Amino acid sequence: MSQFSAIDLEKLPAPDIIETLDFETIFSALLAELTEAYPEFSADVESDPAYKILQVSAYRELMLRAEINDRIKALLLAYARGSNLDHIVASYYRLQREIVSPGDESAIPPVAPKYEDDDRLRYRSQLSYEGYSTAGPEGSYIFHALAASPLVKDASVQSPTPGVVVVTVLSNDGAGIASEALLQTVNAHLNDKTIRPLTDQVLVQSAEVIPFTVEAELILFSGPDESVVEQAANIALDDYLKARHKLGHDITLSGMYAALHQPGVQQVNLLSPVQNISVQRSQVAWNTEKKITLGGRGE
Repeated sequence: MSQFSAIDLEKLPAPDIIETLDFETIFSALLAELTEAYPEFSADVESDPAYKILQVSAYRELMLRAEINDRIKALLLAYARGSNLDHIVASYYRLQREIVSPGDESAIPPVAPKYEDDDRLRYRSQLSYEGYSTAGPEGSYIFHALAASPLVKDASVQSPTPGVVVVTVLSNDGAGIASEALLQTVNAHLNDKTIRPLTDQVLVQSAEVIPFTVEAELILFSGPDESVVEQAANIALDDYLKARHKLGHDITLSGMYAALHQPGVQQVNLLSPVQNISVQRSQVAWNTEKKITLGGRGE
């Protein structure tokens, strides 16, 4: 990833315009307004019909405010998804979602087209201003590498010697090893005379994959359903590993512990890996096997 242009949107705090919602706060405000308007009201018990009406009103207001929050988020690059994101990147970045595979309407059953996912489109939009330059700055090379093909999941740039630029390509297929055809596509695009600076020699290579396995044992608290807790831990770990499948992104023990330590888990015994997996900018870590077992219940 570009270290200079692509701001990590996930690290930005939520904007002030997005409210922090709390049912009790809303309910207390409604109750205070009611008692101010009708001082004779004194049935401050949940069984009172007026009390129930206030609870319903507070819940509906909570849902309305949550919907407003969601609508605001749909207008922000960091949160927008689907067609909302399509409109943002088209309006402000002059980009459109790429087609990964066209599908086949004549097939039985029909095969729908496969489009670029939201995260990749969002990342390209962040780098889009780099595209106004020829591929000299790091971010510009990354932008043009991503623009070369929707099959490029990520790219990194290094200059081992003056005038030589090595672009590493991560494919969105499996572990991320780029095919020869994809490398040729990216190479041809980056070496176009309208993109490559005259003095640069551009070399394109595939990412080096570092395979690893994950094995962990979960000790649960007494009470929670085992299958629910195990499923939540597996989903969280999958999400973490998916997010780290990028060039130069380390796999850390702390990250895996955090993913596996879901509600209901008392203790995580991580058996593999036993240390952080350090990844260089031309490398990517790839999980080849995952084994999560339940080791009983604690106190």
